[in-house]
Amino acid sequence: MLQAGEVVERALALSRADEAMVIVSDGSEATLRWAGNSMTTNGSTVFRDWAVISIFRDGPQAARVGSISSTSVDPDEIEAVVRASEAAARTAEPAKDAMPLVEPEATDDEWSAAPAATGIEVFTDLARDLAIGFEGTDRLYGFAEHRLVTTWLGTSTGIRRRFVQPTGSVEINGKRGEGADLASAWVGVGTTDFTDVDIPGLLADLSRRLDWAKNKIDLPAGRYETLMPPSTVADMMIYMAWTMEGRGAHEGHSAFARAGGTRIGERLTDIPLTLYSDPGASGLEYQPFVATRASSESVSVFDNGFSAGRVDWLRDGVVESLIYPRATAAEFDAPTTVPGENLLLTGGSEATLDEMIARTERGLLLTTLWYIREVDPATLLLTGLTRDGVYLIENGEVVGAVNNFRFNESPLDLLRRASEAGGTETTLPREWKDWFTRTAMPPLRIPDFHMSSVSQAT
Repeated sequence: MLQAGEVVERALALSRADEAMVIVSDGSEATLRWAGNSMTTNGSTVFRDWAVISIFRDGPQAARVGSISSTSVDPDEIEAVVRASEAAARTAEPAKDAMPLVEPEATDDEWSAAPAATGIEVFTDLARDLAIGFEGTDRLYGFAEHRLVTTWLGTSTGIRRRFVQPTGSVEINGKRGEGADLASAWVGVGTTDFTDVDIPGLLADLSRRLDWAKNKIDLPAGRYETLMPPSTVADMMIYMAWTMEGRGAHEGHSAFARAGGTRIGERLTDIPLTLYSDPGASGLEYQPFVATRASSESVSVFDNGFSAGRVDWLRDGVVESLIYPRATAAEFDAPTTVPGENLLLTGGSEATLDEMIARTERGLLLTTLWYIREVDPATLLLTGLTRDGVYLIENGEVVGAVNNFRFNESPLDLLRRASEAGGTETTLPREWKDWFTRTAMPPLRIPDFHMSSVSQAT
């Protein structure tokens, strides 16, 4: 198999298009599963996924684009992919996001290095600690995965970029009892290399939640003071970040639109919360340049190689930025803004979730969300289900588990109505974990979280 950088160079050399880009991703993945207190499966895989993007120019701001992807590792097939990309470009409609290609800044020092690799050995300590947990009476189910993806980007303008993206996570579901007495709880954590994963701590947290569930309490639908731990806050903030496209706001298609413009500059909360993405955030780093195989309202192939930096989406409670690829930014006279692959919310107090529980007279503790879907894009109203742990707090203590609910809430309204934000900590979103793992959030206190109906989900 050719080294990825060589694939880039060969494909670019073969190109007959006016301009071309090549993206190669070499991945290495290890997984571990367990169920009913025993390991079930483990394994490791490697893969290559690459694409050629061809551009034919009809003018400086007019172009046709063709992008063809392949998983082939046969060097003899490189030319066929290049030609297919050129054929697709020739028959494509003019690109609405056409711009001059990005010029190179510097070639990454490790351009010629081999791809990063992981293996099942990354789970050695985790498996040892889980084995101790398997000796208990609670039934443990779960999944751990570690992935290293090395991406190479080369363009006909001379850009040569390389980045290694580590992504790892552990999820544990614990069950206790049977039938009507069955209790279920979930914990999870994100990681880059598993050296920081505290399995005994996760199992202790899981056991505490199952202890809370010894007492079952039925509650009706309604509005409840609710504490949202960092994981549930992350699930709601991620969805909001996905909708922060500048074009949609200018054209009135999103919750960030307002008459005559966008909601940039509007205050959402008096709590000085800052929501931001930063490719250099410690432990949550992500690829600091654009490398996309297709254009959307968030990213453009013409921006490949464009450097990504920190973006404050909210600053001190005020909407600060929206997502603008270069063409959209030029159209609306806005700064070019690259969507982030991590999300951090800061500006609350240093209070822990336990301290916030101790100050709660009566309310709910909402530990995980599930099956989140959009109801109304104009208000960003979302609906979803609670799962694996909704608990009642009375006089500063958790007194039992309550039935599940369907909820209706907008992350914009949650920020507006939040009465307290605690200390920010790294967390794993449960609902969006398969797409977005790098988050740090505080717990939030919502005075009137809307549980719209009782759910039979378990």
